[in-house]
Amino acid sequence: MVDPRVGIIEDRLNNVDNLIPVASGKGGVGKSLVASTTALIASREMDYEVGLLDLDLHGPSAHVILGADNFEFPEEEKGIVPPVVEGIKFMSTVYYSQENPAPLRGDDISNAIREILSVTRWGSLDYLILDMPPGIGNETLDTIQLMPKSEFLVITTPSKVALSTVRKLVSMLREINVPIEGVLENMKTESSPSIKEEIKELEVPYLG
Repeated sequence: MVDPRVGIIEDRLNNVDNLIPVASGKGGVGKSLVASTTALIASREMDYEVGLLDLDLHGPSAHVILGADNFEFPEEEKGIVPPVVEGIKFMSTVYYSQENPAPLRGDDISNAIREILSVTRWGSLDYLILDMPPGIGNETLDTIQLMPKSEFLVITTPSKVALSTVRKLVSMLREINVPIEGVLENMKTESSPSIKEEIKELEVPYLG
């Protein structure tokens, strides 16, 4: 049986020009900070219409970075109208959970993602940036299925563990023909080993 929300999601995203999931192979690499600051820069310095969706159902944090400490449920008008925070249309599961734990797994995760995507009215956007949960789980696979125009931005650090998980993530995305904007190396220092060549070996752009 076809889930009617799939068609609704397509309609909701019809006027969104670019979908950029910001993903990582593991946690702790600064993914949420990159997603949030990218949204802010695109809005403030480039004058784009930008939305930011925090899809990290178990540990949403973009609201903390943006200073969005008002968890009053957003306005409802034929769907949910995302509040504007720092000039960005912002949506997060924190509006539902009120920062309480969300013990979701399996089909519950897929249903939560479909629900938030189907009820949120983004309107016209140049960019919708998604702060993804770390790893290759239901959230990532559902996003690929429901948002086929997505172009992933992958975040890593110079650590061997982070780089190992990024290889797996990039390999999975390429295997199913998902476009990758590139890999961004975060938290590097002068003493960090260079991973530029290793990223290039994955045949994806190294963004610095």
